[in-house]
Amino acid sequence: MHYALAPRTFLFSHYFYTGLRIATGIIGLTLLTRAISDLPTAMAVAMGALCTSLMDMPSPLRHKFNEMLAGVALSSIVVLLVSLCSPVPWLLRTVIVVVTFLASMMVVYGRKAMPLQFAALFAMMLASEEASTPDQALLHGALFFAGAACYMAYAMVVVWAMQARLKQQVLSEALYELATYTDIKAGCYDLANPLPAQMEKLVRQQIVLAERQQASRDLILRGKPSAADAALVQVHYAMFDLYELVLSTHTDYVLLRKHFAGRKVLPLLGELIGKAARDIESAAYAMTRNRPSHAAFDYTAEMRLLEQALDECTGTASGEAEAVLRATSHKVSDMVMMIGQLHAASQAGAVALPVVSGADLTPFLTQQRYGVGILGANLRWSSPAFRFALRVAMAVSLGLMAGDFLPYQAHSYWIALTIAVILKPSFSMTRQRRADRVIGTVIGCILTAVILHFFHAPAALIGFLFIATAAAPAFLYIKYRYTAIAASMQILLLIGLTVPQVGSAITERLLDTLVGTVIATFFSYVLPNWEYQNLPRLVESVLQANRKYIDSASDLLQGRAGDDFRYRISRKGFMDSLATLSAALGRMLDEPAAKHRAPDELNRFTVQNYLLVSHIAALRLLLQRYKDGLPRSEVNAAIDQACHEVRARLGSALPDGPARMPANLPAAANWAGWAPLQRRLKLLLQDADQLAAARGAIGDALGPA
Repeated sequence: MHYALAPRTFLFSHYFYTGLRIATGIIGLTLLTRAISDLPTAMAVAMGALCTSLMDMPSPLRHKFNEMLAGVALSSIVVLLVSLCSPVPWLLRTVIVVVTFLASMMVVYGRKAMPLQFAALFAMMLASEEASTPDQALLHGALFFAGAACYMAYAMVVVWAMQARLKQQVLSEALYELATYTDIKAGCYDLANPLPAQMEKLVRQQIVLAERQQASRDLILRGKPSAADAALVQVHYAMFDLYELVLSTHTDYVLLRKHFAGRKVLPLLGELIGKAARDIESAAYAMTRNRPSHAAFDYTAEMRLLEQALDECTGTASGEAEAVLRATSHKVSDMVMMIGQLHAASQAGAVALPVVSGADLTPFLTQQRYGVGILGANLRWSSPAFRFALRVAMAVSLGLMAGDFLPYQAHSYWIALTIAVILKPSFSMTRQRRADRVIGTVIGCILTAVILHFFHAPAALIGFLFIATAAAPAFLYIKYRYTAIAASMQILLLIGLTVPQVGSAITERLLDTLVGTVIATFFSYVLPNWEYQNLPRLVESVLQANRKYIDSASDLLQGRAGDDFRYRISRKGFMDSLATLSAALGRMLDEPAAKHRAPDELNRFTVQNYLLVSHIAALRLLLQRYKDGLPRSEVNAAIDQACHEVRARLGSALPDGPARMPANLPAAANWAGWAPLQRRLKLLLQDADQLAAARGAIGDALGPA
């Protein structure tokens, strides 16, 4: 379950704060306008505020200003244009189709542009409900703009005042996801969990974790942090150091399960890591409450039992297995100590911030790129965005025509809006939205009917409207079905406040939704963009990022890099490309079975890439642990040869032979880390072999990347 769905954490999350902020702004602005004017004026202002609120999501202040300003300008222009064309039916429908196409093309700008796309479509549908004279259209457009601009000003002021709180909430969310990731790691020591399935869970969680960590970077590292941000910055860096430690705990689980199955040591390791996950969660919980965190658990008893279990295992397995077990216990101990440092970081005052001197952090941050050239470059048949825009435009056209043939006074805009909500660029997203929209609308209609049956006072209905207005954005990104319920209630309660008899409207809205769902389902198969078509490009992108990562890691491990800045940048790029591929694989598995291509091979490919990162992280920490007496020349030679072989294997579709340890190197027997280094390099080469084999199998199934 998502952390924000639990009542204990939801009320302190940025999701709840966002919903509360949006509801307060929209309802407050509406009531204020109603107090000084009439109901139609208040509704026009409310529509402007509602459309602009779709852009009111957590974001850096400068980005938020640009996004909301674009929402205000675009929605107001669309409303004015549609209102002016509304007296002429054929012209109105032509404009709706053109605007729908252009708005849908905005997906070329990425996920951040999706709310803007929907805001334009939502404003258009609302403006097309009733015909207007030119004077009425101008007045309606002006009121809409006033509502939109006022809401933008309100939201920017509130977010500016609460920016520190937002940073805390976003960082705590990243910590919650790191705790979940660590807990999945603990499951690797449970023999009841099949390892392949557990590795797949880790990779899936890695996608979510990468998104939350990026959101944390964007808010905390953008601009020059102030002394007041010291604790946040230090917790942020401690989180990434802890993340690398958790990565490094990956070990030869097959070997451990083979030699120590039935013994106490594996369950103890799992329990210890699981306890560490709950400790990380306690740090996130404290941060959501604006408090410094303190160690929630004492690990003394578990560490003592683990040491006893390790002693009992001595001499019962191969030397390699025992060495791997000891190394794993050391890394788990390091992870526990690092969690202590995470707690300490949350208690920091105004101290020197741990940033690289003179470093340009731009590569770590999300950049806004909304050039017209990007849009123009995608106006071609081969572009998935172009085909998606055509698909939505055709579906909306059919939806508008369908409203003319229904036996009741249908609201064509509701049918078209349903289509716009459901139809998404990928088939899997469309299918999920379809189910959530239908179920959510049914539940929302039933709940609204019950409310309107028992409550008639405007004050009570406004109270329920406030709750629905807050819930719709609060659950948008964590449980869309709840958003669909709230959105249905929101519209129907507005009708209930303005129309005496709303019973028929509830039934009509439900039928409109079903019609829109059928049309959207049909068009999800029209001009489709199946995920397997993009897979070769994504696989090659991962391999290129992997090679860059290996190069930077080799320099860092051999001491040739002055700091780990380049390494962190290449690691981020690698993990981002891997998350993109994993997300595409997940979406492909939601498509019809006939459109699946090499799912097992792709899953193995993503897992092996993930394991490669884990090995590099483990090598880095191993060199730090055994830095005393480190024979740099021998170690560098071993690492250089291993990295050279890994690069060679990543450069070909299939390995040309078994992985080989670097040969003809001095034993460096006086250095305690030599044997662990050899074992880790051996695992690295073995997984590079598996990675190359998986790439070869993908090539056979999909063709060259």
